[in-house]
Amino acid sequence: MRPFLPAILASCLALCNPAWADPQFKLLVLAAPNKYHYEYIPVARDSFEQLGKLHAFGMTYATQLWALDGDLKQYAAIVLLNTSGEEFSEAQRRKFEEYVNGGGNVAIVHRAIIIPPGKWPWYEKLVGRSFTIHPMMQTAVVRTVDPTFPATFGVPARWIWSDEWYELANPHNVAIRPVLNVDERSYDPTRIWPGQVAKGMGAEHPVSWYHHVGGGNGANKARVFVTALGHDVNMYRNPQYLDHLYGGIWWAATGKGIAP
Repeated sequence: MRPFLPAILASCLALCNPAWADPQFKLLVLAAPNKYHYEYIPVARDSFEQLGKLHAFGMTYATQLWALDGDLKQYAAIVLLNTSGEEFSEAQRRKFEEYVNGGGNVAIVHRAIIIPPGKWPWYEKLVGRSFTIHPMMQTAVVRTVDPTFPATFGVPARWIWSDEWYELANPHNVAIRPVLNVDERSYDPTRIWPGQVAKGMGAEHPVSWYHHVGGGNGANKARVFVTALGHDVNMYRNPQYLDHLYGGIWWAATGKGIAP
């Protein structure tokens, strides 16, 4: 009997923990490894588990795309954590579209923004902007554009941050609500690898935004939060970044928190 005691105790602790026994909502965090992002997975998992305990939400943290094959209706939001829709199978795309078109909510983080142009236009519209290129990772000043949105509550009005500053296009003319902009005067938008060209986007360069999609025939519109921040594994240990990330995810999952 003794070998089973630790497992029994662990199960009891999980069931008796109020934060997990009665979560306020449940997330699917999809963190599938890809060519450019995989080292962050265990670090982000630990941070999300801590956030779940702190903020009383449930979570399925999945590193395989088969998580999309299950019942998605149980999730208040799906977090695409550096996992782009370009990796979904046709069946998974249909399931994901059904989830969103039915009012399911999404948070899209960093690498998950990127999908080859024309490969899945529906997903490009979901993101709201299309990735074009990024210069080398640099330190820059991030400016709060919308201080009423929860993803800004834990960061300063002017925030020193180092990241890949994605350049974006809007081929589908999607209206978004910018949350954070990067000040291109604080870094070199042209600093890039030989043979590539980056020019910057000018004064209006969003790095985080939100919008609503769907809602036809009276259906509830899906909430979509996007942040281009989060390239380096150490960012998932940074309290300000996690405040930014959770603020957006919380809004996506609940629709709450936007200050009047």
